[in-house]
Amino acid sequence: MTAGCHEPGGTGAVTTGEARIALVGSPNAGKTSVFNALTGLHAKTGNYPGVTVSRYVGTCRAGGRGHVIEDLPGTYSLEPISPDEQITVDVLDGRLDGTPRPDALLLVVDATTLRRSLTLVAQVLSRSLPTCVVVTFTDELAVRQGYLDIDALSSALGVPVLPVVGHRGLGAPRLREEIAAWRSWPAPVLAPPTDPAELDAWAESVVAFADYRPAERHRATRRLDSVLLHPVWGSIVFFAVMMAFFQTVFTLAAPLQHQVESLFGWLSTLVDRHVTNRWLSGLLGDAVIGGVGGVLVFVPQIMLLFLLLALLEGVGYLSRAAFLMDRVMARAGLEGRAFVALLSSFACAIPGIMATRTLPSAKDRLATMMAAPLMTCSARLPVYVLLVGMLVEPTAGVGPFGAQGLVMFGLYLLGAVSAMAAAWVMKKVTDRGGAPMPFFMEMPPYRLPAPRHVLLAMWSSARAFLRKCSTVIVATSIALWLALNLPLHSPAQLQAAGVDTADSVTVSAYTIDHSYAADFGRLVSPVFDPLGFDWRINVGVLSAQSARETFVATLGQVAAAENPDDPAAALRTMAHQDGPRAGQKVFTAPTVAALLVWFAYALQCMATVAVIRRETGTWKWPGIAFTCLTVTAWLMAYLAHTITAALTGG
Repeated sequence: MTAGCHEPGGTGAVTTGEARIALVGSPNAGKTSVFNALTGLHAKTGNYPGVTVSRYVGTCRAGGRGHVIEDLPGTYSLEPISPDEQITVDVLDGRLDGTPRPDALLLVVDATTLRRSLTLVAQVLSRSLPTCVVVTFTDELAVRQGYLDIDALSSALGVPVLPVVGHRGLGAPRLREEIAAWRSWPAPVLAPPTDPAELDAWAESVVAFADYRPAERHRATRRLDSVLLHPVWGSIVFFAVMMAFFQTVFTLAAPLQHQVESLFGWLSTLVDRHVTNRWLSGLLGDAVIGGVGGVLVFVPQIMLLFLLLALLEGVGYLSRAAFLMDRVMARAGLEGRAFVALLSSFACAIPGIMATRTLPSAKDRLATMMAAPLMTCSARLPVYVLLVGMLVEPTAGVGPFGAQGLVMFGLYLLGAVSAMAAAWVMKKVTDRGGAPMPFFMEMPPYRLPAPRHVLLAMWSSARAFLRKCSTVIVATSIALWLALNLPLHSPAQLQAAGVDTADSVTVSAYTIDHSYAADFGRLVSPVFDPLGFDWRINVGVLSAQSARETFVATLGQVAAAENPDDPAAALRTMAHQDGPRAGQKVFTAPTVAALLVWFAYALQCMATVAVIRRETGTWKWPGIAFTCLTVTAWLMAYLAHTITAALTGG
């Protein structure tokens, strides 16, 4: 078996194979796991509707040939009510531009919900394409005292039926053999009926003929759901889980973060000792190690965050959280499906915005797009960890909870509440009546996720963060380093300014203070002075338009230039150089609070702006989002600075 290609959201051509086979099935039927088992690719899997929105294409080797496998968006019916379901129907009917109609279909059905899946089975079989039914979770059906006669089901449907346990790869070799013989797949002798009453009778006859016995619902599942889905107790558990979540991120990742910091400190020392050219030494030591390394030290927190999210998703808890949040969504004028998109935004706003395709209502999609950038994405995490570390001592706590974790939880809560408020405002502006559509959600069984899948989910998300570090942040760090070190100053100019040219630290500090970046930072000072920012923070905030993490890289470069041996100490003691605050510390409690709130609200991600433009088809809404969130960020940061100054006397 060899893997082909992975094309999220694309429509490009794929290496030609013997057949083009589409995977069709409802969300959570195990479709993506089957795709992974066949192609060796690792698309994201989940337990809630709409997780497969992008396009995933791979190649499966079968019968000595490469067959193109396409994982279509999950759907419960071929009567679409949302854009992603429409994509599935258009592909099956050959109406999607740039995508040929499949030669054959793999119809994935969850054995534990067979009866409910037969409506989709009937609709797919009526397309008259060669079809093989793949039954997943047969192992779970047996454990839960259920039964299904696979051969009898094949006879009842008139097409090949194979059991596959996708997450363990069981049955995949047999399925590849079947794919090699796809031309021999028969069409049903009698097409399933389309009349609802006749369709219901047909489904009952199929279930009876296949000797199907549904899986029993575990008593433990019922007991857990009675608590986790309770409007009061479930909400208490949800907040407790989230608080424990952030406590864990801070507590467990701290030792690893110190190790990564030590590694980059050692690399910086190595560059200082062995690279004699001042410009090359500065480029490597300040731009790459000081800038990019200043962001990479937060990789332990990033990976732990994604690991915990993957665990919560894998055990089935996040679906329960989505059910609970349906009530909150309703108050914002949205439906429960919007929670899925907003939950995706915790990793990155871009997949969250793309996940709005699962929403039937165009107004709901727009409102959710406007709210998604306010959810606390992973790009904010390095900024938050840095600033919270300045604001709160590591040893501070409230009862059993660490104060840093509580502040982090508060920031995530602030983002979520603000997102709901933004959605509510958008609905009031764009909606002219109409109740939200009912939200139906399958509650997956509680199960221990496969460690391999959890680790793959963690690595997939962390890899995206590392890729950004190696591209956008490297490029921005180098550009910033140039802006912080130009124009050049001759030794005579330095001496005339009273700078000891033999002291590299003094030279670096003078160069940065008289750089193009400093001039620009001071130029915009009237805008940010009320927030307590100095020119160095101004440069960091504005450079973060390319990527929020660049703020950390900017401060890392400035701090490394001022104190190469201990950049963290340089940040803590950094003082205003001019103006009414000259000589005062830069990172006071009011200023740090203002920065935290600024980053909670500001839309500082051009990629997100571009995706909103692509999804809405106009620059109007991304322009409105950027303007409104920037103004809101300034106002809320000013409020945070004022209140914190009043409370602390700062």
